[in-house]
Amino acid sequence: MHVKSLKVFCDVVGQRSFSRAADENGISQSGASQVVHQLEERLGVKLIDRSKRPLVPTAEGELYYQGCRQLVQRYYALEEDVRTFHKELAGQVTIASIYSVGLSHMNACVQEFLAKHPKANVRLQYHHPDTVVQLVETDQVDFGLVSYPKASKSIKVDMWREEPMFLVCAPGCELADRETVWLDELDSRRMVGFDTRLQIRREIDFVLSSAGADVQVVMEFDNIETIKRAIEIEAGFGLLPIDTVTRELETGSLVAVPIEGAPLSRPLGIVTRQGKELGKTARRFIQLLHEKAENSEADGSETEVKPVAAGFTNDEAADAKSDLENGVSART
Repeated sequence: MHVKSLKVFCDVVGQRSFSRAADENGISQSGASQVVHQLEERLGVKLIDRSKRPLVPTAEGELYYQGCRQLVQRYYALEEDVRTFHKELAGQVTIASIYSVGLSHMNACVQEFLAKHPKANVRLQYHHPDTVVQLVETDQVDFGLVSYPKASKSIKVDMWREEPMFLVCAPGCELADRETVWLDELDSRRMVGFDTRLQIRREIDFVLSSAGADVQVVMEFDNIETIKRAIEIEAGFGLLPIDTVTRELETGSLVAVPIEGAPLSRPLGIVTRQGKELGKTARRFIQLLHEKAENSEADGSETEVKPVAAGFTNDEAADAKSDLENGVSART
């Protein structure tokens, strides 16, 4: 029995589609269907319930899928390790990321990785957080990058970094000239918020409520880029990770003010499917992510330069950095 046949079967189950599995393996849809049919004949059982859409495995098919998935992953990971033992890294890594992480961190990471490993192939996708987790669970990507990651029976979490969150506003806002701001000072003020379905919104609501700040949410969006555009037109202030507003701080279209008393932070994590055997290329990319996070934390560059870009002096930036490092949020 060929490992390739087992991979086709796993892709059919994982992606719930013969056509998508066929595209993934460079064969025709009928070819993928024939592979599964041959496996069913060999085992004497039905593996796929073809009467349902999307396709679902039978009980026997689910059992076979769980075992084959691990075999296939381990085989290809081993094959890549052996093939590249004395050679340059030349495998592929597929990553799904939420938009804000991809736009603020991943371009530099991908460029550095490819500079070190020019023969490697990095496939990066941007999605809604729920979609990122779904792609990881169904083995359509090697790993995902999400905020507020949660482990489960199917998801393993590797904490990556903490992003300090600042009050972000337009230059014309009365808070723009402040050195710091207390959360209770935001009571009754207009805020551009995240969609209520997102974990970051629930965390922000909890901290504001604990501080006695009853803000007026005038707009809600499910991505940071749209929130920033609304803040730029002075629709209200926002509470955003500092790393996501670097470009706007440099151009002066937005201002960031450190939060006093109970600084917020957004945890970011690397999520993989439980039991998944990552290939050498994926493992090296995750290693690079951790190295860059550790270097940023060690030199303090991310929390030091951005307040300066927002109009702070170097001494004020140092004070803001100290406040962030010494403050501990009850929830984040």
